[in-house]
Amino acid sequence: MRGTISSAGFESGDRFVVGRWLRSPVGTTIDVMWARPDGHRVLLAPDDRTAEFVTAVYSFDEVRLVDFTTDASVQHLDVVAGPVELRLDSGRPWRIPFRRPRWFTRLVEAPIARAAMGVQCYGVSPTGVTEWYQADALRWVTAGRARLDGRDLGSLSSVAPACGFGFSEPPARPSIVEVRPQLRGLVLPRSGVGADEPDDALGR
Repeated sequence: MRGTISSAGFESGDRFVVGRWLRSPVGTTIDVMWARPDGHRVLLAPDDRTAEFVTAVYSFDEVRLVDFTTDASVQHLDVVAGPVELRLDSGRPWRIPFRRPRWFTRLVEAPIARAAMGVQCYGVSPTGVTEWYQADALRWVTAGRARLDGRDLGSLSSVAPACGFGFSEPPARPSIVEVRPQLRGLVLPRSGVGADEPDDALGR
């Protein structure tokens, strides 16, 4: 996989994690993972294939198929997903200038990311998918706003408490991360993509 993971919390207590994927097992797509203030976890997806893919890896209490409009780059995100309107702008990147093998991510990157930012970049998802999150660049969000059904959600805040979608959480500080996740053990019910497919079928 290749794309960006954007995350932010707001004064209302709502937290959002947006995956914008240029390459994935279901092609180019986008999704919004939304943790409400009461802890209810909602996936907003543009189509069935994206919903299948994301729910094959992460856990939710509710899945909604909604219309999306998006204007995004590695430095900003402007997305409308059903009732959610989200705008994030970021600063200059912290870049990691080299590719790493999976063993390096598991044994070296993972302890550093956990100690420095509380982020798990290697682990097994609630559905049994093994994941390696390999970041290419990190940008801290400098400004953001969100609306829910036209209601402003207040000032930008940390992504806390934990969202609980999977084994890992995004950085508590709002961010946009260029990332290349690698997945093992993914099975999509109607797609035919599974653990026995060639590596390219899993975006690896």
